[in-house]
Amino acid sequence: MVATAVIVIGGDPPPASIVAVLPPERFVIAADSGYDHAIALGLTVDLLVGDLDSISAAGLVDARRRGIVIEEHSPDKDATDTELALIGAVERGFDQVVGIFGGGDRLDHALAALFAFAAPHLSGCRVTLWWGDTRIIVLHDGDAVEPAGSPGEPFSLLPLHGPATGVDIVGARYPLTNACVAAGSSLGISNLFGTTPSVVRLGTGTVIHITPHTVTNTLPTTVPNTAPNTAPDTLATITPHTVGNILRTTAPDILPKDDS
Repeated sequence: MVATAVIVIGGDPPPASIVAVLPPERFVIAADSGYDHAIALGLTVDLLVGDLDSISAAGLVDARRRGIVIEEHSPDKDATDTELALIGAVERGFDQVVGIFGGGDRLDHALAALFAFAAPHLSGCRVTLWWGDTRIIVLHDGDAVEPAGSPGEPFSLLPLHGPATGVDIVGARYPLTNACVAAGSSLGISNLFGTTPSVVRLGTGTVIHITPHTVTNTLPTTVPNTAPNTAPDTLATITPHTVGNILRTTAPDILPKDDS
């Protein structure tokens, strides 16, 4: 049985080199315009999900011609196409998920994608997200991972959704033992792989292990924990593609006048 769901999402095209790190046995789910990226990478798509507002017209024709299963949703939905793709993977029983994302110019979409792949309801899955050529491994309560990395290569460990407790980092330049790392803390930024195998263990919470600019076929070895994951409510408001001219409303006299 194929155990890995590969989810290709929209945004900028991912690097072609990403194909080399994907497992050969895979079930490929395309989230809307992720279909165009998947086909460009030479992947065979098994499922297309989303409201189909960003897939190219040619891509949609191609998907229908190939007889690919399409789960079309209304644009007036409460979940992103990425979330719908992840739900599709979970509903089909996959316990290993690999995401492919090329980035993009919408910070709100990018953060939503990151949080979706690190959602608490995926704690029973092994999740790796490729953000361009950067590898992101998600750990939940009780998980452990042995990420591949060369001596001196940088990596970072960041908690999401709330604090992370019982954090161990072994075999790195800056080790941690049973540490509590607050959400938003920079404690785990810019560590370095050592000369011995690196091991990261987590007691409670959710953390992401980020290795920038690497293409290494390493998936996390985890110990899934089905305990509920609670986190404080925090909300950020993001307005994309805007430059509010604060100076014009607060100090108009300092701006040059147009005499034309």
